[in-house]
Amino acid sequence: MPTRRTVSPLQGKRVHLRPPRRSDEAAFLASAQRSRTMHRGYVQPPLTPDAFAVYLARYRKVADPRHLAFLVVRSEDDALAGVVNFSEIVRGVFLSAYVGYFGFAGMAGRGYMTEGLALALDFAFRDARLHRVEANVQPGNARSLALVERVGFVREGYSRRYVKIGARWRDHVRLALLAEDWPRRRAALRRACAGRE
Repeated sequence: MPTRRTVSPLQGKRVHLRPPRRSDEAAFLASAQRSRTMHRGYVQPPLTPDAFAVYLARYRKVADPRHLAFLVVRSEDDALAGVVNFSEIVRGVFLSAYVGYFGFAGMAGRGYMTEGLALALDFAFRDARLHRVEANVQPGNARSLALVERVGFVREGYSRRYVKIGARWRDHVRLALLAEDWPRRRAALRRACAGRE
């Protein structure tokens, strides 16, 4: 009988990552509700207990899941800073996935998501053994584009009317990061972060 694949926490300097749990429901929903204005038109996180249950079920598959989720948690007080999700993980000759992410209101602009996304990419390339991770970002979402480019994603194209969000088909910039590029990008990111300390 397959067992649920467990992911141990991934620790950074100021944040750590861990899979979402049922016990996160109240904090997650409160953070998502506070962030509705910030997220509007860009992402649609769970906002109700039922939607959170669906989210958990999607990301808690057994055996070799097609989806992985991480909460970005501020280490000093265990406050939720954001989310990083890997979806449509394809094995075989592709070894690829899409990454989605969002921060919560009150946590933006502090570097938590930069550190959290880097930790998630460490996991994607080292533990999940992916070769390619793709991000798709709306062209007007300057903060999100800056985040993925800061951690090393490269623009590859433009997808018209790519995803339906908020009842509208929205264009997206397509970016990707490859396993062979990650060590160099990760080292550059560490140097940049050390220079700001």
